Amino acid sequence: MSTASVTSARSGLVLADLVPASRVRDAALVLGGAAFTGLAAQIAVPVPGSPVPVTGQTFAALLVGTTLGARRGFASLAVYALVGMAGVPWFAEGRSGMAMPSFGYILGMLLAAVVVGALARRGADRSAWRTAGTMVLGSAVIYAVGVPYLALATGMSASAAIAAGVTPFLIGDALKAALAMGLLPTAWKLLDKR
Repeated sequence: MSTASVTSARSGLVLADLVPASRVRDAALVLGGAAFTGLAAQIAVPVPGSPVPVTGQTFAALLVGTTLGARRGFASLAVYALVGMAGVPWFAEGRSGMAMPSFGYILGMLLAAVVVGALARRGADRSAWRTAGTMVLGSAVIYAVGVPYLALATGMSASAAIAAGVTPFLIGDALKAALAMGLLPTAWKLLDKR
């Protein structure tokens, strides 16, 4: 079977759909995605002048949404958010709860997982450039929720919130998109050779 026919036979799928289907699989994927995001959040570097650190959690959230699809991705990020709100210290810098200025980014990750998951189901993770666009859109969704929340939580003006909550992270977002551009299409190519 040619690569084109395998790819077309797999249209409408996300990477997680290639694991044999069951409720146990879905539960394991959702919980695994939440745990992966919690672990990635521990990679945190404070940003001078910003209450929001550079973390691995946004990259993890976008990967979870893309590989699990919209529904499971949302469920996974919801578990991550709810468990952190309940007191498990697995948000960035070992934090928990909702009383932090960066909590809006976590809420944005829920929506971003839905967006990137829906796009992945339409094949947006199969080529480098489409993957890059998907990651950029997912990051924009996170910022669209996180920055207004940051402004409200801290009393910052909109321009100050953008300066503290977007600008310092753009280079990191570009690196994360580049990493995803390599990882996701390569995973599909490897699976298509099987």
